[in-house]
Amino acid sequence: MPVIDAHAHIYPSKIAAKAVRAVSDFYTMAESETGMRGDGTPEGLLQVTKGSPITHFIVHSVATTARSVTSINDFLAQQQRLHPEFIAFGTMHQDFPNKEAEVERALAMGLHGFKLHPDTQRVNMDDPRLMEFYEIIAGRVPVVIHCGDYRFGYSTPERLKHVLRSFPNLVVDAAHFAGWSIFDRAFDSLHEDDARDLARSERLFVDSSSTVAWTGSRHLAELVNLWGVDHVMFGSDFPMWDPVEELQNEILGQPEGTFTSDELDKLLYKNAMRFCGMRQGDAPFVSCE
Repeated sequence: MPVIDAHAHIYPSKIAAKAVRAVSDFYTMAESETGMRGDGTPEGLLQVTKGSPITHFIVHSVATTARSVTSINDFLAQQQRLHPEFIAFGTMHQDFPNKEAEVERALAMGLHGFKLHPDTQRVNMDDPRLMEFYEIIAGRVPVVIHCGDYRFGYSTPERLKHVLRSFPNLVVDAAHFAGWSIFDRAFDSLHEDDARDLARSERLFVDSSSTVAWTGSRHLAELVNLWGVDHVMFGSDFPMWDPVEELQNEILGQPEGTFTSDELDKLLYKNAMRFCGMRQGDAPFVSCE
């Protein structure tokens, strides 16, 4: 059975140490405050998870400048070719001059979707430049969007609501339960007691990455039930956290009876495969049947 970490970052070895430091600095955390054991490289990710139940990873990286988009997408496509464990998502930047051409190039290289981080990219999630990008990919491939930060207004649940309403065919992983550091507010903002209930939309997924350190395991389980087990994917946010420890803290270490075996399958791989539009017989899952 596959187990998919739906939220992992990887970087080329020559910049990985700098990238890991930048992530720690952005979240004002010393590396000792996180669960970091890997170095942020593809090889580091595979090493820290060697022998664990985790078999696959949705991997991505974020372009903080427009000029870095193509090189990051090239790197991710290359790593996916080298490592069958990787399901690679490309990047986009709001100031990239020809978004449509780069989307076509990225998909031709085999990338499965895209990742945005409005806070580090310093752009509102519903900025017109990103709305142009969503229009290009809607109905074609999914997008992972970092959501929530009590310090900024770039990725608020209200902006996510605007994006979802504007593009009915856009499939989104609203990372960190749709609101890092504002976990409960996120659901309340998206939940509506009518047919437009975006929090329970079939095209909206959330992942559990970078959550349990703030909520604890019990409240994380409550968040899973709040969103609905059909919508939640296990994620680690490597290299911020150790994927093996996060798998235990978030999912496998919950008290017996918290999740049924069918619910565990959804959290650990079925939802992630559905998010990516993949089936168990598809590569890279042919060996996991």
